[in-house]
Amino acid sequence: MAVLHGAADTALAKATVFDPTGLLTAKIATIALLVGAAALWGAVDAWLRREDAGRTWVIAALFAGLGSGVLYVIGRGIFVDQAGTSELGPALTGGAAFAALLVLVPAGLGLFVGARLGTPAPAKEKPSPRPRRRVPSPAPRAK
Repeated sequence: MAVLHGAADTALAKATVFDPTGLLTAKIATIALLVGAAALWGAVDAWLRREDAGRTWVIAALFAGLGSGVLYVIGRGIFVDQAGTSELGPALTGGAAFAALLVLVPAGLGLFVGARLGTPAPAKEKPSPRPRRRVPSPAPRAK
């Protein structure tokens, strides 16, 4: 999730260079994509009945927030405008908090919805191609 958020932020920053005022639709679409990805992933985790999915998503949201902030500054420095380490502070505070919430809230919603869905059907075992041979026991039978 951190890579997805970092890439989305960097792509929006690059697009802002070319069109600073006309990116409302792109921003809405990007946020919808990020929310949809977290919600879908959370729903699949709950549907598959993963153990401790709630705690996993809280930790993932924290790491995604911090990781996306760092990746955003790196991506912006490489691809957009040579941003330096002075941009790291705002990215690790406000940007990280927003990204963490953008992961945690939809994933929580996905966990709620996915838990209400039916459990997936267990995989059927395929019959073995050859029947098993009986191996005689080493001890004689008692009569």
